[in-house]
Amino acid sequence: MPPYSSQPPFSDSDSRTWAVITHLSAIPGSFVVIGSVVAPLIIWQIQKERSAFVDFHGKEAVNFNITMAIAAAVSFFLIFILVGLFLIWVVGAVWLIFTIIAAIKASNGEYYRHPISFRFIK
Repeated sequence: MPPYSSQPPFSDSDSRTWAVITHLSAIPGSFVVIGSVVAPLIIWQIQKERSAFVDFHGKEAVNFNITMAIAAAVSFFLIFILVGLFLIWVVGAVWLIFTIIAAIKASNGEYYRHPISFRFIK
């Protein structure tokens, strides 16, 4: 923990809880493509210095949601050639399933990397 942090580090239980919240916070924002990135980004930025576990899962959540936002945008533009009608549903299902898997893994105290995610933040 950096010396400038005024907050005490999280317990293991609190770390797991905040990691789960970070992943699941993207769900309400999913109705607006960029909204699914904003909530995990804010939570990660606020809590990352209190736990390495939260820092890891915050980066994963933000990276995954940026990747899915890009995939959704591409699918949206492909709707004009009809391929996107199928892809937009696939992207949505993949996003929801992997978000839930990540939350469950975080709840169990496991470090989980999304298999289909660009690493924008390292």
